[in-house]
Amino acid sequence: MPENIYLDSMNKFELENFVISQGMQKFRAIQIHKWVYRRGAESVAEMTDLSIADREKLLGMAKFTVMNVADVRKSAMDGSVKFLFSLEDGETIEAVVLNDGRRLTACISSQVGCRMGCAFCSTAKMGLRRNLTMGEIIKQVKRLNEYLASEGTKLNNLVFMGMGEPLDNLDNVKNAINVLLDDDGYGFSHKKITLSTCGLTDRLEELFAMDTPVNLAVSVNAADQETRKGLMPVSNKYPLSGLMDVLKKLPLQKRKSITIEYVLLRGVNDTLDDARKLAKLLRGLDKVKINLITYNSGGDAGYLPPSEKDTLKFQEYLISNKIGVFIRKSLGRDIEGACGQLRAKHDESQKSEDCSE
Repeated sequence: MPENIYLDSMNKFELENFVISQGMQKFRAIQIHKWVYRRGAESVAEMTDLSIADREKLLGMAKFTVMNVADVRKSAMDGSVKFLFSLEDGETIEAVVLNDGRRLTACISSQVGCRMGCAFCSTAKMGLRRNLTMGEIIKQVKRLNEYLASEGTKLNNLVFMGMGEPLDNLDNVKNAINVLLDDDGYGFSHKKITLSTCGLTDRLEELFAMDTPVNLAVSVNAADQETRKGLMPVSNKYPLSGLMDVLKKLPLQKRKSITIEYVLLRGVNDTLDDARKLAKLLRGLDKVKINLITYNSGGDAGYLPPSEKDTLKFQEYLISNKIGVFIRKSLGRDIEGACGQLRAKHDESQKSEDCSE
């Protein structure tokens, strides 16, 4: 008899194979799927439309993902909320509910730590501990909505911009997205989910080959290979030129565009010359918009945010080249929940940091 079967870390196909292997009827998989993902069941006893015999079978082997809220910090500036979650093996992760006054967006994690090593990102300092399971990815959304329900609200959008590189955990992320999109699961619109990547080009092609219909954001952060290598070691394996070639060939769905994320660092990548290089780099990429993100200082990476004057000059140059560009408002900065600040440290003597978009 199998042990430690996590019912909330299986997709429909896996659930079907599992219930059949246990001598249960195939349709039980859909019932279990709805209980776990639509109704939020975290015990077999809740699944009252399964027969007593089937429930007894499951009781001996079925488990559910453990994820407890270890800490909650709410921003006094904008109402964003950062969560520290403890996992079954003692690891911790962070997720953030970003509040822009109109929408509540969950910034969720895909890994414990990250191995991409981006120089300006606090998560990178952890290194990679492990991938999150499908159940751990989805459970973040469940826990966040449970918190918001007590305030009479719920999540509007999801962004895979928390700890970790989503494409470095592609199978679990893809399976989680499918449940989040499924009407028998969480029922999110594909327009409301965004995946952010530092540019693993082979995995990008694989993601689109899987026909996973979500919005795509790509962290570029420098318009020339040498500068980008210094900021993002991933450029050694996945050069900027190759990334651009892949982006130009991706089969985007109608009305979808690619968001280019660009963290502005004073004296590193924030000059008008950098803006010119970026405009040139993006030529031939028709469906594109740029999010400019001023570096969130407060870490120990040695970088500074650009001046407001330089930020506006950078934006104005890109607009003059007919490129859609927005300056991202940094939400949750006072709780270290803004872009590049997630780190999942519970000890207040070691600052915890979030949202590595």
